[in-house]
Amino acid sequence: MARFELKLPKMGESVAEATITSWLKEVGDVIEMDEAIVEIATDKVDSEVPSEVEGTLVEILFEKDEVIAVGAVIAIIETEGGAVAETKTVEKAVASVEVVALEKAVTQTIEAENAPILKTSETGKFYSPLVRNIAKTEGVSMLELEAIAGSGKDGRVTKSNILSYIENRGNAPKVVEQPKAAEKPQAKKEAPKAAPVSVNGEDEVIEMSRMGKLIAKHMVDSVQTSAHVQSFIEIDVTNIVKWRTKVKDGFLKREGEKLTFTPILMHAIASTIKKYPMINIAISGDSIIKKKNINLGMAAALPDGNLIVPVIKNADQLNLVGMTKAVNDLATRARNNKLKPDDIQGGTYTVTNVGSFGSVMGTPIINQPQVAILALGAIRKVPAVIETPDGDFIGIRQKMFVSHSYDHRVVNGALGGMFIKTLKEILEAWDVNQEF
Repeated sequence: MARFELKLPKMGESVAEATITSWLKEVGDVIEMDEAIVEIATDKVDSEVPSEVEGTLVEILFEKDEVIAVGAVIAIIETEGGAVAETKTVEKAVASVEVVALEKAVTQTIEAENAPILKTSETGKFYSPLVRNIAKTEGVSMLELEAIAGSGKDGRVTKSNILSYIENRGNAPKVVEQPKAAEKPQAKKEAPKAAPVSVNGEDEVIEMSRMGKLIAKHMVDSVQTSAHVQSFIEIDVTNIVKWRTKVKDGFLKREGEKLTFTPILMHAIASTIKKYPMINIAISGDSIIKKKNINLGMAAALPDGNLIVPVIKNADQLNLVGMTKAVNDLATRARNNKLKPDDIQGGTYTVTNVGSFGSVMGTPIINQPQVAILALGAIRKVPAVIETPDGDFIGIRQKMFVSHSYDHRVVNGALGGMFIKTLKEILEAWDVNQEF
């Protein structure tokens, strides 16, 4: 018999820790290779940790809702034979010290500029990303957070602790910070609060999911950060519709992939961004960061109905076949909850397909810290004026609206409008006789 240490794997460059949301196996269960053992959550995405070996789960080292550093041992699996050495007490102590050092060294684990909730308070208390996000979403101040008694490791405040505090906050006495002797109390302006909603016996109260709360906050933060403005354009995609109809069966047979309109449009968008690099930027304070890589975010639906934005890295370097494989892979893994934190990081420009829900157009909210987002409307058959050398006539064409939301602080109307005008020109010049 040998003992194998299951460690929390590396989940992305900016992810240093995760919260255990549920154990899928119990002590004594037989584990197969690659079988999921535990579900974890980060500020980026929820995922599962599979086993690297076959054996029996003999020890679970952390409980649900505990925050674990990347690389920490979370469970012990006993295997038949093998050469996996049993962990020594000294090694465990060293590993524990390394974990604590890693936790203290991480200075930022979520993208939340000007956030009032600190990772480590002045008194030295550490707050996990999950707890900080709940505090921000529920309006729990840093002073209140400091007053919550933690039941986690080293007195940390866990998810259960803060949720219990929020549930009973209305019945608890308010925590008021006393002004220092040398200071005069100043009038504090409170942020406007939403009007209370009346609930009667026939109404159903549904708790927002963790992901739903994160998305809601992200959307509000974006509107408060960026000066949103929109440009719209109508694109004739008749040639693209005809071409796809002609080649899609051969494409599936040769590449083993379904050819949808999404990769065709994403390929054209990447080419357009290359022509207008100042749309592929981010703002940091008073500085503009011009991104070297074109990483296209693609809004995709999750099983619970929420949207997530996996990222196609270096999209401008992919041909149509490569783009199709990337789009289909990310969409499939999003539907099956198999995305990894790295899959949704590093985006520089986002595309959302509102047409998949039947919408003709939309006004999407910018995905911070990016400065623009494109919404693709539904493709429709419409009567249109067709210009020919022999005169104009009315015909049936396949058309779609494209909506471009951009940050007017750094993207003016000329750039925002020319971007989609160029996209229109690329798509309308599609050669129906080209090979894939």
